[in-house]
Amino acid sequence: MSSSLQHAVDAEELPDPAPKPIRRSFTTEYRHRVVAEYEAAPHGEKSGVLRREGLYQSQIREWRAERDATAAGLVPHRASPRSSISETDRLRAENARLTKELAKSQAVVEIMGKLQGLLETISESTDTPPPPTTR
Repeated sequence: MSSSLQHAVDAEELPDPAPKPIRRSFTTEYRHRVVAEYEAAPHGEKSGVLRREGLYQSQIREWRAERDATAAGLVPHRASPRSSISETDRLRAENARLTKELAKSQAVVEIMGKLQGLLETISESTDTPPPPTTR
């Protein structure tokens, strides 16, 4: 077996060296504790809190907004982008798309039928025998 082929076979047998990362989730208590610690930290030490916890400033910003919204009696905004589209609206859009696709397909079939009729007419007007039809 050639060395490149052997290398390819060996590569297929090895497990993936980098397993799929697991998305971290944080409890409400942890979020509140980290936000409070971040806000209490002096100006030059806020980034130290982020590095130690492995977080980004955007996460602190989101968690602070959620905390403030909850304190004000509002429901924090944590909806996914797709949740704003209702199932009915999604199905209507899909129905409209499929209706257009069906109309295109029907137009193509109609054009192909007319083309076949035209080709048969041209074939009849010449002295060549028509091609065999296989159906």
